[in-house]
Amino acid sequence: MSETLSEALTEADELAFRQQCRDFLDKNANGVTISGDDPRGSKALIEDKKFLAKLSDAGLAGLVYATEYGGQGLSKAHDKIWREEYSNYPDMTNSFVISHGMCTPMMNEYGSHEQKTKYLPDMISGKTVWCQMFSEPGAGSDVASLQMKADLDGDEWTLNGQKVWTTLAHVSDYGLVIARTDVDQPKHGGISMFIVKMDGPGIEIRPITQINGGTHFNEVFFSDARLPKEALVGPMNEGWRLATAMLMYERVAIGTGSANGIKTPNYKYLTKRARTNGRNNDPVVRQQLMRLYSEEATKSLVSMQTRAALQSGKTPGPGGSLSKLHGAMIAAMTRSIIPSVAGNAVAAWEVGSDDKTYSHSVLSSFMANIAGGTDEIQKNIIGDRVLGLPREPSVDKGVAFKDLRTGTQT
Repeated sequence: MSETLSEALTEADELAFRQQCRDFLDKNANGVTISGDDPRGSKALIEDKKFLAKLSDAGLAGLVYATEYGGQGLSKAHDKIWREEYSNYPDMTNSFVISHGMCTPMMNEYGSHEQKTKYLPDMISGKTVWCQMFSEPGAGSDVASLQMKADLDGDEWTLNGQKVWTTLAHVSDYGLVIARTDVDQPKHGGISMFIVKMDGPGIEIRPITQINGGTHFNEVFFSDARLPKEALVGPMNEGWRLATAMLMYERVAIGTGSANGIKTPNYKYLTKRARTNGRNNDPVVRQQLMRLYSEEATKSLVSMQTRAALQSGKTPGPGGSLSKLHGAMIAAMTRSIIPSVAGNAVAAWEVGSDDKTYSHSVLSSFMANIAGGTDEIQKNIIGDRVLGLPREPSVDKGVAFKDLRTGTQT
């Protein structure tokens, strides 16, 4: 995130920019309203793209990215002001958590000049949507055990394998994928990262139906899919270093969101219901709601600290796992409170009633403990890289990947 203006803003400049943000948000951030069901997330994406187009036209998209790559070339102080103001409005870019929270900063930090020139402007403005393809059927928490192969054939790469749990792959224009390029290296070596055009030949996308009825997750199959040589991101066989950086961005994106400030969405959501049905006078419910408020407020403070650490412009560190894990704990807490507040509406509701959202919230909450890395993985990262505790023993260190019994290898 180079070529930014001085971090120091005069009081007049700060007030003027803050008012510019407020004026735009007052006019455009009215919430995403979707008529009917949207299991694939397609309708929400259309609304999000409209908002981002207006944001780009107003000169407020990609504030800290260089102007030569489609950004505004402003300072991190400007970005902080934007996040503070945006925290007071409904989130209008939820569909771009991966595209903007993970893929865009990765392209900015690790992409070549040519790649950044080609892709970043449309990424920033929301004209293109990007997805992340890491997990495989035999490589989930241990992503480094991936078996998808990429072979260099002249001026093209040939990719074969399968990815799973790819969010919004069906509406994405491009994706960042990691594949094995050298089986003679240990499993954390011999991995490379590539840019994939999602509608290219040899790529098949199949939806995964979740228990809550949603289908925004996908399986992606690569069958002799061919990519140009310049699709490689960063040096060959250094994909694990890039993947680790992207996972750090992911945990910050999931754990801290796109805004800055104290956010208590689940508390507000359940308190509103409790007031309408009189449950807010129940001392047990009141205690549950106050504990939820305390946890969400605390998480917001930790997230603000994590965001502040990003002001250096470098890849986020392992501290992002703190917010991610805390978010999963809050999801579980919310799940346990909903029945107390919503009553029978959590299991049965009138046709056309908004009460079905309670059931959806309960069922959807379980993914918080898995998406972006399981709770166990986050605890390992926090223990190892934050607290400095001894690492768990590794039996495959230094062993060539081809000699490991992992996935379908025997």
